[in-house]
Amino acid sequence: MRATLERSVVRGVHRYMDPHFRMPSVKVFPGEHHVTRNAGEMLVTVLGSCVAACMRDPVARVGGMNHFMLPASESGDWGVAAASLRYGNFAMETLINDILKCGGRRERLEIKLFGGANVLAGGLAIGHRNAEFAETYLADEGLRLIAKDLRGDLPRRVHYLPETGAAFVQTLRRETRLKEREYAATLPAEAECGAVELFD
Repeated sequence: MRATLERSVVRGVHRYMDPHFRMPSVKVFPGEHHVTRNAGEMLVTVLGSCVAACMRDPVARVGGMNHFMLPASESGDWGVAAASLRYGNFAMETLINDILKCGGRRERLEIKLFGGANVLAGGLAIGHRNAEFAETYLADEGLRLIAKDLRGDLPRRVHYLPETGAAFVQTLRRETRLKEREYAATLPAEAECGAVELFD
C-alpha cells in the first residue's frame, strides 16, 4: 500500500467530498498550495485574475497545485505581513521544491496553467500579467508546459487530479466576477501599479 504524503502551506487542509465528481478533494485558496501522493485525491480552486499551476511527476506519482495573485515580488511582503505565496515567483518555486522533496524530478514535471482572466474593470490587466509571468517563468526554467487555459475575461473553476494529470475547467459567470471585484478592494497599493477538458 502506497504511503500517503501531503504538504500544504496552510494550517489546516481544506478537505471535502466534491459533489460533481464524487471524489475526496482539497480546496486550494489564494496564496496557498498543496502537494499530494494520495491516490484518487482531487485539487480544486476558483480563479479570476489569479493563476494556478498544476504540476506532477508521473513516475514518482506526486503532484500539486498553487494559486497566486500577483506576478512577482522581491521581498514577498503583502501589506504589513509576509505572505509570499501570493506572488508567482514564490508560489512556483515553492510548489516545484515541495514536489522535488517528495521524490519528483524537474525533468519529468508535467505542468498545466489556468486562470489569468482580466475580470476587473480598468487598465491594470492583472490577469494577463499573471498569465504572461507564468508562461515566461516556465520557459526560463526549461520546464514543460503541456496544456493551458489562460486569459479571457471570465473566471474559472479548476479540478485537477495529480495521480493522472487530468484537469477539468468550468467557466464561471457574473457572480464570481463580482466577488473578485470586492476582493480587489483589499489588495495592497502595489497590486494597482505593479489537454484540458471543459464541463458545465
